[in-house]
Amino acid sequence: MPTMAEVARRAGVSVSTVSHVINRTRFVSPEKARLINDAIAAMGYQPNELARSLKVASTNSVGLAISAISNPYFTDIICAVEAECARLGLMVFLSDTQEDPDRELSVVRAFHQRRVDGVILAPSGAPQRAIDYLAEKKLPCVLIDRFADERFDQIGVENQSSMRALIDHVAAFGHKRIGYIAGQPGLATTRERVEAFRASLAANGLECLPHYVSPENVDTASATASTHAILSLPSPPTALVTGNNMTTIGAVRAIRERGLSIPGDLSLAGFDDFEWADCFEPRLTLVAQPCTEIGRQAAALLCARIASTDLEPQAVRLRAALQVRESCARPAPHEVSPMRSA
Repeated sequence: MPTMAEVARRAGVSVSTVSHVINRTRFVSPEKARLINDAIAAMGYQPNELARSLKVASTNSVGLAISAISNPYFTDIICAVEAECARLGLMVFLSDTQEDPDRELSVVRAFHQRRVDGVILAPSGAPQRAIDYLAEKKLPCVLIDRFADERFDQIGVENQSSMRALIDHVAAFGHKRIGYIAGQPGLATTRERVEAFRASLAANGLECLPHYVSPENVDTASATASTHAILSLPSPPTALVTGNNMTTIGAVRAIRERGLSIPGDLSLAGFDDFEWADCFEPRLTLVAQPCTEIGRQAAALLCARIASTDLEPQAVRLRAALQVRESCARPAPHEVSPMRSA
């Protein structure tokens, strides 16, 4: 590989002049800049980014640690973060923490060792070690989706108002018995939505029955099992609300397995609109989170934090939108039976 010194000899200038052109650190006459750029192109010179980062204390890179890359919700956020970082001249290193606190800490440490300028993190259910590490190393960080620590910038959705809109919509059809299939245990979003579900029922003059609430479901399989359990009650709910896209899929599977129809036998609505929601029959009423805006603003917040570590941490809550479709209707005149044959 050609060196900067070889580029300088070919262009007939000093090494420092080549450095100034590459790093844009000082004005160089157009004629000399042309000679240097011609030499770089002819020789195929590639700047040593690691050496440059050691010199300027910046790698123009950020780490993005996501808890479930395969989840379409996070996929949309990842695309938005990458697009905004590319616009800002930043490279993104992506890693899946798999909702594992040990792996989460390892990922954060690896990012730090690779001298990233900052980190965007979707915290796990037990993120304290990783978050304390970031704080101790004074590594700029933005927490996304889950509000886990006030020492850092955080961005996510307004869970309370979103859940209230969801319950208001379901209750408007006359449902009195509404169940809830919550998401991943330990997450701030899960806790917030469970609390908002209970508060929204109370605001509609409805009772929250403990056996109608499944507060923790780690995946679609557990959501399916929880839905079966709730629908097997002697007096099951006439409507179900789900806490995220994974629990929605699990609930739909259980409802189909029981031979029930949506919304004829059971109304269904939930969080996290996704691309396939229009492909279900009926189409599902879901809360659409502003994934693109979450990702874009997370990248912007991180850039601001990298530029000035003295800024006060911000907690940004974005509004979600209820996508009303056909999965909710008035309760059937009969009670939903614990089990029906297909």
